[in-house]
Amino acid sequence: MTLNADFTKMAKAIRLLVLVAVAAGSSAEAVDKYYEDLASQQTVKFAEKTGTPIGILTTSNGAPVEYRDANVSLNRRIITNEFLLETLTHLNRQRIPERVVHANAAGASGYFEVTHDITDICKAKFLNQINKKTPVAVRFSTTIPNIGGSDTTRDGRGFAVKFYTEDGNFDLVGLSFPVFSIKDPLFFPTFANAQGRNPATFLTDDNMRWDFFTLRPEIFHFLMYRFGDEGIPDGYRHMPGFSIHTYQVINEHGNYSFVRFHLVSNQGFKYLTSAEATRIGGLDPDYAIRDLYNAIANGDYPSWQLYVQVLSLEDVKRADFDVFDTTRILPLDKYPLRPVGQLVLNKNPVNYFAEVEQIAMCPNHLVPGILGAPDQLFQSRRLSYRDAQLYRLGANFQNIPINCPFRSFTYNINGLFNLEKTDDSPSYYPNTYNGPVPYVDVNKGELIEIVQDSSLSFDQAARHYDNLTEGARERLIGNFVDSLGKASINLQERALKWFRLIHEELAERVEHGLLYNRNKQQRSVDHGWGYR
Repeated sequence: MTLNADFTKMAKAIRLLVLVAVAAGSSAEAVDKYYEDLASQQTVKFAEKTGTPIGILTTSNGAPVEYRDANVSLNRRIITNEFLLETLTHLNRQRIPERVVHANAAGASGYFEVTHDITDICKAKFLNQINKKTPVAVRFSTTIPNIGGSDTTRDGRGFAVKFYTEDGNFDLVGLSFPVFSIKDPLFFPTFANAQGRNPATFLTDDNMRWDFFTLRPEIFHFLMYRFGDEGIPDGYRHMPGFSIHTYQVINEHGNYSFVRFHLVSNQGFKYLTSAEATRIGGLDPDYAIRDLYNAIANGDYPSWQLYVQVLSLEDVKRADFDVFDTTRILPLDKYPLRPVGQLVLNKNPVNYFAEVEQIAMCPNHLVPGILGAPDQLFQSRRLSYRDAQLYRLGANFQNIPINCPFRSFTYNINGLFNLEKTDDSPSYYPNTYNGPVPYVDVNKGELIEIVQDSSLSFDQAARHYDNLTEGARERLIGNFVDSLGKASINLQERALKWFRLIHEELAERVEHGLLYNRNKQQRSVDHGWGYR
């Protein structure tokens, strides 16, 4: 007992040293508050809470496992040891297909509380009363890294919220940036592939990235955020969330409005520089997951204010740009933020796989009052997200507890793990035998029809650069130079062409940085300092 106690104390001391090292390596603005590292002590806390073993070990069939079967298999018949057979065969099946994007993630649950009345624009029931609370589950994620990848990589991040409303689940599937990389869904698969690993070398490849970037220059507004301070938030608690799409909503009278959702962190926005992110990621690649878990476990519940930017149908018609273009923001001076409520996370997952890996976010999970978005990208996401969940989790993924709505009456039958239909009601529609029937809503509404073009405009990217502080500009340019410097010279020249269309100063400073690094590398080779 003394040896175990000493070992535990030593482990805590080592862990504390690592945390101190991380904090010491960060800037003052990146350091928040010290939390007891309850994530590392989860198993210890469980043992303290239970006091004794929680029960007799069984197989999944419920049969008790005898001591010898659980402790030795040498010189015994393997085929008669059900515990051994079950654990071996289950091990080969305990992974499911990984998400192609947004694989590496953290998650938590809590509630959303309405603080302001918006029933004049939206009849969704979970928004119809001040102080009304709705349970939520949230998944934060990096975009490109695989499961186990570093939380501190420079990347856009997912911010997805599942609202468990009385009218079914509403999934708000957003990003940490207010704009997306593309507006034509045709190019999303290749955008994802260009960001991934080179199929020949299995390494990330800056030539692939910048080749795609410079061939689809609408992405450059997105890149201003990715390579800026927003590209590496200091953990998920300090990260904002944006719906990207302009949603169409409807009130009880059948009147349309259009909104973009904003989630603003009450912890404030904080970021890591590239150097800090590299240092922290080397010490603790799970930095953001650990930070979120420890904050909640220590009772410091993170929260966000939900706002909407609101446009009328006339505003949409009068706008001098496409308000449904996901590569553009809606200017706050024209369309100010209107408060809606507060999102609070106060419960960590009990089982990460069940509650974070198996949560199925889909943009097509909508509720009456929220019609979705009329743009092509949103329509495409309705298909691709559903298909991803069907592939990963099967036809009955909605039956997994984390995905279950409060109630559902469907005519979906059979398939793997179908736990939904537990009565003897009819299995087809229509029928005259009292199966579930649809409701009638004379003001249901339909998405408006829009026409979008592929024209380029860099005015918002230029305005973004103009609004940066000098320090933020230096970091943005340094990050561009670091990434572009690894690409071929012809790709650097193609990128500079687009930078010049955004802002002449931006292009000049990036070009100067590239030339400086190129000359520095040449001097190293001339003096024999390069690789041999």
